[in-house]
Amino acid sequence: MNGTEWVIEAHGCNPVRLSHLESIRELFDTLVGGLDLHPVRPTLWHQFPPAHGNAAGGITGMLLLSESHLACHTFPEYESICLNLFCCRPRPEFDFKTVFEAILDARNVTVRKLERPYSS
Repeated sequence: MNGTEWVIEAHGCNPVRLSHLESIRELFDTLVGGLDLHPVRPTLWHQFPPAHGNAAGGITGMLLLSESHLACHTFPEYESICLNLFCCRPRPEFDFKTVFEAILDARNVTVRKLERPYSS
């Protein structure tokens, strides 16, 4: 059996949404529901102070899952987000690109899927 890790980078995002906690919560909720993930604690959030003339700073989020974790960091000043999701159990294919486009107005989404074998 293998785990799967997704590393997702989205660019050309709406900077207001990247600095708006409700938008990032919506992203996490959509991923949790769409992939049938199981949080073991509430998400931990941190919002940074404004940078480069933005009204609000970036957001870091970390959610512990029974399957492992979901984490992100937003960069409103660069119109980007980096997200990491690790699942210890197989999951069906998921359309990350459409979700990032819909919630963050992302123009470019890169998804890297890494299989993580548990034994050699």
